[in-house]
Amino acid sequence: MSSPEIASLSWGHMKVKGCSSSYKDCKVWPGGSRAWDWRETGTEHAPGVQPADLEEVLKKGIDLLVIGRGMNEALQVPSSTLDFVIQKGVEVTVLQTEKAVAEYNKLASRGDKVGGVFHSTC
Repeated sequence: MSSPEIASLSWGHMKVKGCSSSYKDCKVWPGGSRAWDWRETGTEHAPGVQPADLEEVLKKGIDLLVIGRGMNEALQVPSSTLDFVIQKGVEVTVLQTEKAVAEYNKLASRGDKVGGVFHSTC
């Protein structure tokens, strides 16, 4: 199963190829995607992305994870969260969201088992 391409990104709007829905923030993995609803885990810009935000994607058998911190990089990613991902044996990259989407799409197009979580606003 391949990781779906992110077809478009603009402020507050993301579209994943093969999915009829659009997302504000999203999670993607080989064979699927869904909205990333911060209310599920109580996530806020600070302290930021929590291990609970990533568990679902990490369970999909990925080797690489790309995290998009937002257009203005307002979303924090604590070192404890990065340590959690690395302990799972997954390589992690954290970038501004436009750069993160470009990196994710490059890895997906190569056929890598890549997942991502992306914040499309601030």
